[in-house]
Amino acid sequence: MTQTVEAVRPTPAAAAAAPLLSVNNIEVVYDDVILVLRGLSLEVPKGAIVALLGANGAGKSTTLKAISGLLKTEDGEVTRGDILFDGQRINGIDPDKIVRRGIFQVMEGRRIIADMTSLENLRLGAFTRNDREVDDDIDMVFKYFPRLKERTGLAGYLSGGEQQMLAIGRALMARPKMILMDEPSMGLSPLLVKEVFSIIREINRDLGVTILLVEQNARAALSVASHGYIMEQGKVVLDGSADELRDNEDVKEFYLGGAGDQRKSFKNLKSFKRRKRWL
Repeated sequence: MTQTVEAVRPTPAAAAAAPLLSVNNIEVVYDDVILVLRGLSLEVPKGAIVALLGANGAGKSTTLKAISGLLKTEDGEVTRGDILFDGQRINGIDPDKIVRRGIFQVMEGRRIIADMTSLENLRLGAFTRNDREVDDDIDMVFKYFPRLKERTGLAGYLSGGEQQMLAIGRALMARPKMILMDEPSMGLSPLLVKEVFSIIREINRDLGVTILLVEQNARAALSVASHGYIMEQGKVVLDGSADELRDNEDVKEFYLGGAGDQRKSFKNLKSFKRRKRWL
């Protein structure tokens, strides 16, 4: 059974503030042919955790890559719409410049450097910085992830949970304003999922880091998020507060397993039928 952690809600002042990230009606095409995102829009307020949910192939990871500038590595391109971060347009900017502006993506599958030590991986996260406080920030990462301090060997020998912690710690080393997290619970046991999501909540609360969270484990994601979006076939079909989404009957049926014996086969039901119900 999936375990959840207590939700954190933004203050009214934070909720009323202008969004840190605005994705406005973007389309993404791969190889000049394949249309993946079809007019997607979303907003992420400063200091919030926002969940982006949906089935495999909905376009969630493509959305994160569009924001972080990584589409070019896969022959992808934002062909329409704008992505604004802190009030400035960032589509078309190189990924390293986006990192310098304050966005860091924790990739699906962790993507740690297996033949480097944990400490070397953490220092790699600070590649955009040129200050004397890197060692202090390493100590800060070890405060959140004390297990990493004990693991002095190559990162490839870490467990899946430890590698996920290292990937998040590496992101913190960039001192980001915003972290994009792609499937942080993938491959983890329920106990480790609970631990990782508790740490995500602490990082958001203690450091004020804004988080856009892509996650298959909808129950865990909505337990820490203040707001959520649900995607189908490259578009947002439903959004609302975490409480509203948890109480929505369609969300319960298709993502939270709350339909009991009346639940339909998710695999055999065409997505447009779900979208018709939500729209």
